[in-house]
This record gives sequence, C-alpha cells and structure tokens, in this order.
Amino acid sequence: MARRIKSNGGEGTRDITEKEARRESVHVPKDMTPKDNELAPEWKNEKITPTDEATGTIHPEDGKSGHMSEIEDGEIGRVGPIGKDEIAKAYETFEKYKSGKANLEKRVVENERWWRLRHWDIVAGKENNKEDPRPVSAWLFNSLANKHADAMDNYPTVNVLPREKNDVEDARLLSEIMPVLLERNNFRKIYSDAWWYKLKQGTAVYGVYWNNAIDNGVGDIAIKRVDLLNIFWEPGIASIQDSRNVFTVELVDNDVLEERYPFLAGKTGTDIYKVEEYVTDDNIDNSEKTAVIDWYYKAQIGSKQVLHYCKFACGEVIYASENDPELADTGFYEHGEYPFVFDVMFPMEGSPAGFGYIDVMKDPQMYIDKMNQIIAKNALMAGKKRLIVKGETGINEDELTNYAKDVIHAEGNLDDDHFRWFETPALPSHVLTYMQWRVDELKETSGNRDFSQGTTTAGVTAASAIAALQEAGSKLSRDMISTSYNAYEQMNHLVLELIRQFYEETRFFRIVGEQGMDEFVEYDNRRIRETLISEEMGEEGGFRKPIFDIKISAQKQSPFSRISQNELAKELFGMGLFNPQMADQAMVVLDMMEFEGKDALVQKISQNQQMLQMIQQLQAQNAQLMQTLDLQNAAMGQPSDLMGAAAQEGQFAPPDAVSARPGRASDDRSSRFNEHGESGQAAKARTRVAQSGTPRA
Repeated sequence: MARRIKSNGGEGTRDITEKEARRESVHVPKDMTPKDNELAPEWKNEKITPTDEATGTIHPEDGKSGHMSEIEDGEIGRVGPIGKDEIAKAYETFEKYKSGKANLEKRVVENERWWRLRHWDIVAGKENNKEDPRPVSAWLFNSLANKHADAMDNYPTVNVLPREKNDVEDARLLSEIMPVLLERNNFRKIYSDAWWYKLKQGTAVYGVYWNNAIDNGVGDIAIKRVDLLNIFWEPGIASIQDSRNVFTVELVDNDVLEERYPFLAGKTGTDIYKVEEYVTDDNIDNSEKTAVIDWYYKAQIGSKQVLHYCKFACGEVIYASENDPELADTGFYEHGEYPFVFDVMFPMEGSPAGFGYIDVMKDPQMYIDKMNQIIAKNALMAGKKRLIVKGETGINEDELTNYAKDVIHAEGNLDDDHFRWFETPALPSHVLTYMQWRVDELKETSGNRDFSQGTTTAGVTAASAIAALQEAGSKLSRDMISTSYNAYEQMNHLVLELIRQFYEETRFFRIVGEQGMDEFVEYDNRRIRETLISEEMGEEGGFRKPIFDIKISAQKQSPFSRISQNELAKELFGMGLFNPQMADQAMVVLDMMEFEGKDALVQKISQNQQMLQMIQQLQAQNAQLMQTLDLQNAAMGQPSDLMGAAAQEGQFAPPDAVSARPGRASDDRSSRFNEHGESGQAAKARTRVAQSGTPRA
C-alpha cells in the first residue's frame, strides 16, 4: 500500500510505501540538527535477504520477511510477477545483447593474446613458413607497464565534502570510513588489475554490491572487477545507465548449484548459453558447469524509477526483487542505478566500452616483429655456411658435413666452377631504418618517450631541462589517470549510497586521527538517510536527504612530484614565508602560485599569524601589568623590577620590542635601567614619593 507525500525538494508529489513512510516519518524540530534524530526502535532489527558471497546477490532461502509467514522458506523472491515466461523473454533479450557485443568480445580475446606475446598465430598468415623464426619484441608490453606504473604512483583517495553545515561531521567520518571499506575489499589489487585490463582492452568495469554474507551475516559492501566477457548491455547506448537491461553471467559447478538450490536438481548442465572464453595455456573444461545469470533492469513506479534484480538459471527464477513484497515498490538498491562503473580509456561512440593501447599499438608492433623476423632469418642464413656443388665432383656429402672427419673424398674436379661457397647477401640499410621508424612510431603513439622512463639524450644535462621534459612527457598519463579518477568518484558515490541504505546497525572502525594516532569511531546511517520532516506550526513537511560531494586526489604521488613538492617547501622556508611576522607578504606570494596543498598551507599561515597577534597582545598586557606593579612597589618604598626580570628570563618582550616591526632592533636594557636595577619610570616614582614625604621649609 502506498500513500502520497509532498516533498520540499521540488514541486509535485510522489508515492511512497508504508515501509518508506515508517522509516522516514521522523519529527524534526526546527532547532534540532539532523544528527540529533534517533531511529525508531522497530527500525533496528529489520532483516535484509542475505546475498551470495561470490557475486553479491541474493540467497532467498536464507532469509524471510517477518510479515510474510504464510510463504514457505525459500519461496520469497521466487513466486510473483517474475516467472518462467518473463525468464524466457529475458533469455531472448540476453541473446540479442550477446550478439550485438560479438565484435567487442572477439577483439578482447585477440588483445589478450597480444598482451601475452602470442600474436604470431594472428599475424603470420597462411603463406608463412612455420620453420621461419618468430621473434617477439616487448615494445608494446613495456609501454603498457610504464602506463600502469604511472597509474599506481597516483593511487587515488576519497574526500567527502558536505553541502550543508549540519552534515560536516558526517562528511568527516565518511572521508575516514570509506577508505577503510575499500581496504577491506583489497581495493588496491582490484584497482591494479582494473588498470591492466583498461590498458589492454580499453575498459575496466567495477561492480559495487551489498553482500549480506560478510561479517557473519551483518553484511557489508563488496567491490569486484567485472570481466567484459561476462557483462552484457543494450547495443547502441553510450552509458551503461541508459541500457534497459544489464546481464552478468557466471559459470557455477553443477553440484554446488544443486546443493544451494535443490529445486534445480536434474536441470543443471542443460543451458546452452555460453560466453566467450580467453585462449589460455590450460585445458579448461566447463562441461560440468551451468551459466547463472544476474539480470538488472529499471522499472517505473509512479514518478520514481527503481532498479530491480533477478537471478536465474536453467529457466528457473532463483530470486527476483520484484517478487519480494519488501522490495517490489522500492527496488533492489535505493539509489536506482546499475551497480556497475565503466572506466574507459579511449571512448567510442555508441558504446559504453572503449578501446585501449593495444588496439592503437598492435599495428606498429606487428611490423616491428616482421622486420625482426626478416633480420633474424638473414642472420641465421649468414651464420650457416652452405656449398654449391656440381654432381660430377663426386664429393662425399656425409664426410663434408661431418666435422669429425679429417679427410673428405672427392672424385671429380674441385675448381670454382664445380665447388664454391654460397654467400648470403647482406640486408639493405633501409630495412633497419624502417624497423626503427616503427619503433619510434610506437613510442610516439603511446607517449612512452625516453624522458618519461628517466633516460636522456645527448646534449640534455640540466636538471631543470630534464624535469621540464619529464613533466611534458607525462601529460598523457595525467589525462588518462584523470578519467580513472572520474570512475573512482562514481564508484564511491555508489559506496556512499549503499552506506545510506544498509548501515542500519552500528559499525565500528579504526581510523587515523589528526595527530596520526589511532582513533576508534562508530557509525550508522541514521543521520544520512532520507527522512520525512513532519508538519510543524502550520508549515508543510517534506523530505531531507543529506547530499555529499566527493573529491578525488592522489594518495601517493610519483617520486618526481614528491621531490618537486619538497623543493618548493624548502624554497618557501628559505624566503621566510613561514615566519608569522611575514604572513601578509606570504599571502601575496601564495595567491600567485598553484600547487597541491596550497589551501592547507594558506590556512596554516593564517592561523600562525593570528596566534602571533594574540601572543603579542598578551605580552603587551603582561608588560603593562608588570610596570604597574613596579610603580606600586616603588611608591611603598619597596623598589622592584618585575618587568625587567621577566624580560630577562624570556617570558615576554619589553613593550617597545613587542611593538617593533620585524628587523627593527630594540633598545638595550642598560639604557632603560639604572645602576640599582630600576627602570626609568620606577626611579622617577621613587623620587616623587621621597620628595612628598620630606617636610617643606
């Protein structure tokens, strides 16, 4: 059952279910910030259907809705609008998507062979002599390895920024918690593998799921890399989110499938839906496996678009969120997006996938290897001496080819007309020149020049010139890394939305505090969920959903970048810009500069300037107080020099020194104190008191 609610986020209304209303109807007084709200007690024990640990998908038999006790265990998600007819139509759609992706799959399989240096079977041709040498050079491999190193030198980190002041604390905690979640998923390895795949195939795909099997059923976020051969989308679309359906396929052992889902017993192994496979050195047998398909699709419910999910195999529904009464109206994931992020190297029109460096470089690499084949064949022929012998010479060929024989018998004439050595002609110089041209082309095309690898050419010796060339040579790497940062940002948005949806139970995290010390925090989704604000004082209620921005930066820059940053810091220190007394000049200089961490440095210098001003004010007040005490003691006949003693001990500077500008020397202490250790003002006060106490004549 749904009821209509008006939202203050925009004009119009939208339908929400009773479950949404129960979760969202939180009365928020105007003087209470969202973080002060408490969840209703009945929210905390809501049960979510467990997921498959391998794929992040549902195990329907492991969970049951509390209000659906009339449905037997294992039936939730299997019986409903999605049945065998809908699965048959889904199979047809899957086949259309698969055929539309056939050329891409063929290219992916072929590129993998190029990456493994097994491409001679592709480029040799039918007329190629199998006895000819097949040399393989690693120019292409070396280029990809350097690109991968650049990417890992700039491994990203996430920073969550709030849009409202009330959400500052949540943004700070999320900025610390989300890297911990990525670390739990071993994301550095996933990121590395995705970069290898992106360089080879042009597209890396991340899957961001919720997995209820993690932490003994508590559940948590699971991030995985998805192979292009195992994901299918609508042909002709440019963004994966525009596809009407998305399918992913996994091959599962028949016995494992039947054990987990008994209703599939006797039906496994009958699927003929096979996916493209890589050419490997192993003999892989998939005859005892069955294709299990995860089907994601979007549906319109009222004015809201929701994401539904269905898992099926052998024509049977294993689980469908549209069949689950708790998720039929809200969808599988509340964010409503496909849980996949495409990281594209070079985009192609009409496809969410792109092409990679192998597609660009395999043509020059092919001709490099063919030129190498010609050179190697010529060298082998020149290194092996051959004889031209006429038949009437009667030479014994066995003795001629056997170097253990000291005597070679012959019957005929052995002059030059009957017996001579065959000389292999040397290759023309343009063959070597052409091969070098193709090597240079591959370097130029990939941007993998000598300077980007740390080597220099003759005549370039100045450090500044080398640094400038290296910086210019890395612009291609910076550009491709920035596109990965965009994909990383999208992935973290999905992570944040899963936290918003599923973190109903309090989680505990160990994070690094501001001073580098371990800090233990707890977190749940109470303050970041979309909440329904009740009507108050005649005003209409509405929804409030905290919105966060995500900023991506390099966690660890390249060694060259770190050296440049360190040199800049030393230069600024040498100029005195870190001196609080030169804060105004420092602000002018920094305003004209651009570098990583500039905002934090400006803030630190401003804080130091304010601290210096506070110290100077306190010193002036302290000095004035000391002078007053000296005058009072002198008036009582007890001369003292508290101010001088404090200044001598370094507790504060004398007033003239405090007010002096930087670089102006203060007066010497001997000019301000007499031989009794009294200041000038104290001596005058003592004289006036003595005169006032002397009887006048």
